[in-house]
Amino acid sequence: MIEAGLFMDAYFCSLKIQEQYMQRCLQLAAMGAGKVAPNPMVGAVLVYNDRIIGEGYHQKYGEAHAEVNCINSVVDADKKFIESSTLYVSLEPCVHFGKTPPCAELIIRNKIPQVVIGCSDSFEAVSGKGIERLKGTGTEVTVGILEKECLELNKRFFVFHEKKRPYITLKWAQSNNGKIGSAGAERIFISNEFTNLLVHQWRSEAAAILVGTNTALKDNPALTTRLWPGNNPIRLVIDMNLKLPPTLQLFDGTVRTIVFNRHRHDDSVLPSYYKIECREKMPEEILHALYNLQIQSVMIEGGGALLQSFINENLWDEARVITNTTLEIAEGINAPILQPQKTIKEENIHTDSVVYFKNDFQ
Repeated sequence: MIEAGLFMDAYFCSLKIQEQYMQRCLQLAAMGAGKVAPNPMVGAVLVYNDRIIGEGYHQKYGEAHAEVNCINSVVDADKKFIESSTLYVSLEPCVHFGKTPPCAELIIRNKIPQVVIGCSDSFEAVSGKGIERLKGTGTEVTVGILEKECLELNKRFFVFHEKKRPYITLKWAQSNNGKIGSAGAERIFISNEFTNLLVHQWRSEAAAILVGTNTALKDNPALTTRLWPGNNPIRLVIDMNLKLPPTLQLFDGTVRTIVFNRHRHDDSVLPSYYKIECREKMPEEILHALYNLQIQSVMIEGGGALLQSFINENLWDEARVITNTTLEIAEGINAPILQPQKTIKEENIHTDSVVYFKNDFQ
């Protein structure tokens, strides 16, 4: 019993150490947010004798992967330890040639004897093949350390490849009595300046933003990340009958804009006009189009009818609802109705309450 107890103590101690290094991988990986899509965010740490001798993360789409940057970061004095080290990586190393050579082969060439992986990669070009390749050469492979956290980090990537559609985030701001706008033509600014910064951060993390015709007309949004450093997402707007005026900010030419409509279609890889056929199945048809365009994630910012259509079809993954607790709108447009869902986080930002929901009913 004593020996069994000592074994279990050693096991949990080892597991805790592995989790600490994997947590560092996740911290590094997150530094690639908004810069590596459609690739996943990945971090890697190389450890010798409980000492980190190399770190790296995937910094930009088309450039070196995390494993490459990690191994290249090892200083000359420590290179002799690579063959006796353990590599921690948040996602299964790739085994195929894409924009860069396969990372599994790099690991094998450097004779790294142990690899600890956060989660496997469901992308069909990898999907267990990287793990199999490493094991086939005698590498000791451990999989599943902080797996839940690793999957969460790349939720957009996994949904896109597993469900064959973009990861959908719903976002709206509402008054304390559940209105998202006034009944008249005037625009009411609901969320405060601090929450607006957060919204622009969210935009920088999405590949695209979608709005409906009425929102484009009434609010004339720019849909950019001007209040936050980061890439501007592709702007998507529904204009079935092509009635939106070209003077709108959406059409200022500064950011790629795609118009979903019934009349026109461009044949380019990323068209300016994308024809969809029917309004009844519009959410499904739009997601099919976005998948074909390789757009991995979309934030839907309005209006109410568009948001509700995705809710009704159960075609969403996450919702972020901002409520101005000090604002009442007497005559206004009702906020979308979200079925009871799992609340994953709540925070207060000055006058605003922000609640994050996850769709557990898909």
